[in-house]
Amino acid sequence: MAFRRDYTVNRRLVLLSGLAMLIGIASTLAAKLLILLIRFFTNLFFFQTLSLAEHSPAQHHLGWWVIVLPAIGGLVVGLMARYGSEKIRGHGIPEAMEAILFGKSRMSARVAVLKPLSSGIVIGSGGPFGAEGPITMTGGSLGSLLAQYLHVSAGERKTLLVAGACAGMTAIFGTPVAAVLLAVELLLFELRPRSLLPVGLACAVAGFLRTPFFEAGPLFPLQTAPVQMAGLGSCITAGLLIGLLAVFVTWALHQVEDGFARLPMHWMWWPALGGLAVGLGGYLVPRALGVGYDVIADLLNSRLDLAVVAVLIGIKLCIWLLALGSGTSGGVLAPLLMVGAGVGVLLSPWLPGGSPGLWSLVCMAALLGSALGAPLTAVVFAFGLTHDGDALLPIMLATLVAWGLATLLQGRSIMTGKIARRGLHVYREYGVDPLERSHVGELMQHGVVAFNAGHTAGYAQRMLRASASKLPAYPLVSRGKLLGMIGSVDLFGAADDALLLDLVSQEAVFPALAYPEEPARVAAARMNRHALQCLPVVTSAANHTFLGLLTANDLLRPGVEAFSQENTREKLR
Repeated sequence: MAFRRDYTVNRRLVLLSGLAMLIGIASTLAAKLLILLIRFFTNLFFFQTLSLAEHSPAQHHLGWWVIVLPAIGGLVVGLMARYGSEKIRGHGIPEAMEAILFGKSRMSARVAVLKPLSSGIVIGSGGPFGAEGPITMTGGSLGSLLAQYLHVSAGERKTLLVAGACAGMTAIFGTPVAAVLLAVELLLFELRPRSLLPVGLACAVAGFLRTPFFEAGPLFPLQTAPVQMAGLGSCITAGLLIGLLAVFVTWALHQVEDGFARLPMHWMWWPALGGLAVGLGGYLVPRALGVGYDVIADLLNSRLDLAVVAVLIGIKLCIWLLALGSGTSGGVLAPLLMVGAGVGVLLSPWLPGGSPGLWSLVCMAALLGSALGAPLTAVVFAFGLTHDGDALLPIMLATLVAWGLATLLQGRSIMTGKIARRGLHVYREYGVDPLERSHVGELMQHGVVAFNAGHTAGYAQRMLRASASKLPAYPLVSRGKLLGMIGSVDLFGAADDALLLDLVSQEAVFPALAYPEEPARVAAARMNRHALQCLPVVTSAANHTFLGLLTANDLLRPGVEAFSQENTREKLR
């Protein structure tokens, strides 16, 4: 029973956990550096000072010159992308997903350096983005770079990449649990101790280190009144409306990307054009510029008039879509938070059962969860940002409704859609592999025709014709012990008087064996590695008592059964 466990773990888990904690420290420092870069470039562009003090770009006194600044920032980033690394384009998380799924979790040192620098320039020049996308890419690059210098597998490298990405998100927002859920829902594509434990430890370390580097406490502290019974219908209504908005936002972003792709110019110039749109929107509504955490706080606390909110959110959504679609460097979380909170403010007069601030928070989480395709992350993220426990139930209901509707209407989220448009397929449903649930002893064929060393090929051929057996290979045994395997082609091609023992080559006596207690997935990988159609099953590596035969068709049975359980509809009574 040594093979049968709940999880597949070994001592390398300790090594990975220790490395992940170091990466958590590095990602926290990178997050602080990114914030300082954003502050530096904000002061440089909007106030012409060399300072790391925190200032909102909305406080500028530049007049119409503000239209030019985001275009300059976009031009600089376009040049950095063309002559530095094209990987810095985009909002970070899809690029990390693509590296994990299709690049064996390998990222370059250029990305680790240029991504935070380019994001600092874009956001500092007024780009309507948050820091979460860039830090996800930067932290992931740090984890990947460390792993590339170590003797690790691609799966272990993925774990360290995700640990860095999620630790960076923890440092920015102070939401370690939500960061771990983000890993599960968007980045890991698995739920195993090998990945979950290191990522969780990296996020925990980043959470502890956040206090000396950032302000302690929730980013947007909020306390709403408990929801009333009438809030049930309001949550469902808000979820449906936000689900439609998420579908529209994803569709609109794709249309903008297609529009830029049709322009008769190199993509290097696109961020500058997107920057002009940002500058024009910022000239009309200055608070639409930059990260906008102060705006989100005002929306959650109902400090803005409805007319102001409507204009602000409309401008923010437009310039964000145009800037992101141009291929510049920025994130999606902060803009989605602002748009969702603003829509909640606009809907609150028509949603009974809760305080106005509640619906801002509910819609904020619902848009985040449905647009990203990560509902659990959004629910816990909203709580982590506000520490409002009374809002958890309405947040969960509205977010799940919005996510469900968006999933039904649109097969891709704003994260996976970008990857799919490059011709790469992403499938995100998790389930335990049927071959992991099954063991060799449960699937192998018992009572297989076996031959002794003294038998001739003619005798074996007559016996097989009489039994109508059609296996790819047959065991050769002596006193119950396996001596080797003889392929059917070799057997029927041999002379009648040829001894079976002579048909077994010394190099391939035991090309591969299977053991009854090991998972069928392990045996399937072994069969594939040796290009075999079957494996003999023996008692153990030390005791080669023959027990049966495992064929490729036997390995298909668990999958067929799982498919039947999913698709066969029956009425039992």
